[in-house]
Amino acid sequence: MALIYVVEDDINIKEIETYALKNTGYEVIGLECAKAFYAELSRKVPDLILLDIMLPDEDGLEIVRKLRAEAATRQLPIILVTAKTSEIDKVKGLDIGADDYMTKPFGVMELISRVKALLRRSGRAADKQMCIGGICLDEERHSVTVDGLSCVLTYKEYQLLKLLMEHAGIVASRDSILEKIWGIDFEGESRTLDMHIKTLRQKLGESGKMIKTIRNVGYMFAV
Repeated sequence: MALIYVVEDDINIKEIETYALKNTGYEVIGLECAKAFYAELSRKVPDLILLDIMLPDEDGLEIVRKLRAEAATRQLPIILVTAKTSEIDKVKGLDIGADDYMTKPFGVMELISRVKALLRRSGRAADKQMCIGGICLDEERHSVTVDGLSCVLTYKEYQLLKLLMEHAGIVASRDSILEKIWGIDFEGESRTLDMHIKTLRQKLGESGKMIKTIRNVGYMFAV
């Protein structure tokens, strides 16, 4: 499970970011200033930092400079978050070593997508367990639990749940699901997918409501 530090002095924004990332299966620690961040960093280096530029005790850009100057954090993925909108600000942040840049306000799905993409690019997304809500999928054991209780799935149901959880908050089209789970040469009826979704929801119980039907498009695992 990837560990993410959310460094943000706005309490409301920090809570939203932290909640969204935790519901996507990440371990998240929210920090309100540079001092708290450095203290936590001394205990453990995270897999990714979501860093606000305008902190009360130190500029976020200066924090990036310090992180890039140290061997232990030189390759640490960093996404800068700020209310500043000028292109110069964005270029400056990227030039000093930030990996990505988000401007407030932004949507939760965009946040999750950017975090996932950066973790993949950095090679830090090799987690073997995903937990969203009460559902936990363990790739090493090829098992699923719901609220701590074992949930027995068929191979296709497991693969379907894994695909939806990996792209939580993002709509997966029917065609893309059929291709990835049943193969590009699949010639069966699309109702096959609908039936698997139905049985999967039933086996997940109340947590099955997290799998949303997006009419005329496909399905999405809600976060």
